Amino acid sequence: MTGTAAHPGPADLDRRLGDPWDPANPLGHAAVLAADEAGEMFADGERALDEYGLNAEFVPAELGGRLTRLDRLIEVMRAVFRRDPCLGLGYGASSFIAGVNVWTAGDPAQRRRAADLLLSGRRVASVYHELAHGNDFARAEFSALPGPDGRLRLNGRKEVVTNARRAAAMVLFARTSTDPGSRSHSQLLVEKADLPPGALTDLPRFHSAGMRGVQLGGLEFHDCPVPADAVLGRPGLGMETALRSFQLTRTALPAMAAGVLEGGLDAAARFAAERVLYGRPAAAMPHISGIIGDAFTDLLVCDCMATAVARSVHLLPGEASLYASSAKYFVATLLMDAMNRLGQVLGAQSYLRDGAYGIFQKLLRDLAPAGFGHAARVACLGTVLPQLPRLARRAWPGEAEAPAELFRLDGPLPPLPFDRLSIGSGGRDTFSTSLATALDDPGLDPALRCLALVFAAEFDDLRNDCAALAPRDLTVAARPEALQLAARYAAVLAAIACLNVWIHNRDGDDPFLRDPAWAVAALRRIAERIGRDPGPAPKHQAGRLSAEVFARQRDRRTFGLANRPLPGHGPP
Repeated sequence: MTGTAAHPGPADLDRRLGDPWDPANPLGHAAVLAADEAGEMFADGERALDEYGLNAEFVPAELGGRLTRLDRLIEVMRAVFRRDPCLGLGYGASSFIAGVNVWTAGDPAQRRRAADLLLSGRRVASVYHELAHGNDFARAEFSALPGPDGRLRLNGRKEVVTNARRAAAMVLFARTSTDPGSRSHSQLLVEKADLPPGALTDLPRFHSAGMRGVQLGGLEFHDCPVPADAVLGRPGLGMETALRSFQLTRTALPAMAAGVLEGGLDAAARFAAERVLYGRPAAAMPHISGIIGDAFTDLLVCDCMATAVARSVHLLPGEASLYASSAKYFVATLLMDAMNRLGQVLGAQSYLRDGAYGIFQKLLRDLAPAGFGHAARVACLGTVLPQLPRLARRAWPGEAEAPAELFRLDGPLPPLPFDRLSIGSGGRDTFSTSLATALDDPGLDPALRCLALVFAAEFDDLRNDCAALAPRDLTVAARPEALQLAARYAAVLAAIACLNVWIHNRDGDDPFLRDPAWAVAALRRIAERIGRDPGPAPKHQAGRLSAEVFARQRDRRTFGLANRPLPGHGPP
């Protein structure tokens, strides 16, 4: 995923941002913390992203941008989130969320206009939330009903909108019919410059512990006229458009936010290498190195799942709703748990808002809103749960073999199929067939084979439990025990991803990826999360993984699967 002068990539962005630990770097940690303390967006960081042309990453290539592959976009945005999550959300991800709805449902003129806005450096806001209804978009009261002149009239409030004040355009989710049912809402692309004076009021910013620099404001519309052709797609399909677009955003946003855990690992490893306790570096203490090794393993799990699911959007678009929601739940959960544990390494330093390691507490505060994004994790489980009984009865075990390209890092991919995304998997689950395929691999590492059998047994139990689900447990009133089945399914998908990423990249150039030790550790971590006994840990497993973290921190390399060089140098 290297870049060129015409098409820069994540390595180019890293070089532009420079060494975060250099106090003289105007784009380093010290400057990021100063902006956070002031409650402002990091202005110098935004200028650097302007110069890189980050908005082009959110625009499809056929419209003049650089969006061709979801996994490439994730890697670019991880470089931003690693540096400052406020830049990741406030500059980038918010426009991506809005843009995918336009690419999915907009007509050629709407797509062209949204592309032009983004490519000129302006922002498009995603205007969904109403605090009274949260993630229950079907109950949204904000309206865009026809007026006497044939134009739609916007009325109501939207809250917790990223870039509410400074966005040039908005994708609005609104009620366009008073009839009950799921076909009463639409999405609209509206430019602020087209609105009459006084029709739109900016509401005060909502106070937040994290993402302090992001403009999380609100908007109130008063009988505001907009053209009827502002609707994206056919009127009444707003919910379907949202559910299709979620397959890209639920996949990409937690994967982007994995950059926060990378930043946390960087800080924790640097601190442990420098800190001396009882006459030796903290890094030499088994408890400290164990926490760091476990967080690194969790990051690799997140990376494997996010990468495979991102590739599934290209390769299995009809099933992506199932995998995207599972990834959103599982990856966001692992990231937050891992960052909280890393706080134990820094101890009291993890609470300080300034000094050499002040960046850690900012990353930790910023991760929660980045991880939740525009849909809570339980809402993602609620998307998966109703599909599980049909899968258990008809699709597991599946017959259609998953394409190997699903797990080959940097392998070729077809274009993003916005028009082929579906709101349900149609009873198909090709991804999960890769577990049986892996077990048939004669070259499978023996330790990995034992762990794969653990997950095969979990999958069998899961199939029986899902097939027995009562109809009442497939609704919003589902019992916690039923939702837990969706969580277990997500864990199985994560294990399948880790297993197959090792299988399909064991002949690559990276000696770390060729070694099955990381995949063994990854599957053990997932098994422990779901209460399965993974058996005794291999000797020196924890030490090998923490040693890799300290080596990458010293040599300035990323901590994920890409293992790319980073600017700067390790601790003296």
